Amino acid sequence: MHKKNITIIKPKYGWQAVNWNELWNYRDLFYFIVYRDIRTRYAQSILGIGWAVIQPLFSMIVFTIIFGKLAKINSDGVPYFIFSYTALVPWTYFSSALAGSSSSLVGSSNMIKKIYFPRIVIPLAPVISKLIDFSIAFILLIAMMIYQGYNPGKNLAFLPILILLMMLTSSGIGMILTALSVQYRDVNYGTGFLIQLMMYAAPVIYPASNIPEKFTFLYGFFPMVAVIEGFRAILLETRAIPWDFIFTGYIVAIIIFIYGSYYFKKMEKYFSDVA
Repeated sequence: MHKKNITIIKPKYGWQAVNWNELWNYRDLFYFIVYRDIRTRYAQSILGIGWAVIQPLFSMIVFTIIFGKLAKINSDGVPYFIFSYTALVPWTYFSSALAGSSSSLVGSSNMIKKIYFPRIVIPLAPVISKLIDFSIAFILLIAMMIYQGYNPGKNLAFLPILILLMMLTSSGIGMILTALSVQYRDVNYGTGFLIQLMMYAAPVIYPASNIPEKFTFLYGFFPMVAVIEGFRAILLETRAIPWDFIFTGYIVAIIIFIYGSYYFKKMEKYFSDVA
C-alpha cells in the first residue's frame, strides 16, 4: 500500500530571528506600503510637502523665542535659530518615524487578519517613508546655512552614518512599542508623552556641553545624542565630530534593533487575535 507524505505545520514558539530573506521576497509589498504611507500623508492636502517643514520650522521659532531670547541658553557660538533647527531636523524625523512605527500594527489590523506576509514590514515602512519629510526639511536647513554663511565642508560625507543611526534607533524602539501596543492600547497614548520626554533628554534645545562631565558617558547611551551633536559638528562645526557618542550610540542602537526584531517575532503569533 502506497504511503502518502503528510506535512504537519506547527506554530513556532519562543525567541526567533526575523527571516530577512522572506522580507526580501516580499519587497514589492514593502515598497507598496511605503508608497501608501507617503501618498496618504500628502493626498488631498493643500500644503502638500509644506507639512514636512512646518513642524520643525514652528518649533524652531518657539524655541528661539523661549530658550534663545528669554532663557538665553548657550548655543555654542552660533545663532540659536539655526542651532535649534539643525537639531530639530533629525529629531522630527526620529519622533515622527517612531510615532508612525509604534502605531502601525493597530492601524493595519484589517490587512493582518486577511493575508499572510512578514508582519515586520509594517513597523519598518514608516521609518523609510519619513525620509521624504526629512529630506525636504534638510534642504531648507542647507539653505538657511548658506544664507548665514555656513558652508557644508568635507565632513558632510559622514552624515549618512548619523542618518543610519537614527533609522536604527527609531525602527528598534518602534518594533518594541508596536508589538506592545497590540495587547496594551495604553502604549499608543503613552508614546507621545515618551517622545516628548526623550526630546528634553536629547540635546535639542541645549548643547551636550551643558551636561556635567561625569555624566557624559551615560548621556551617550541615548543614540539620538550622537545624531544631534553629530549633525551640529558636521554642518555648523560647533565641535569636533563626537565619535565617542557615535560609537556608544551605535552599540546601543544595534542592541535595541536586535532585541526589537526578536521581541516583535516572539509576539507575532498574537497579532491576528488581538489586533
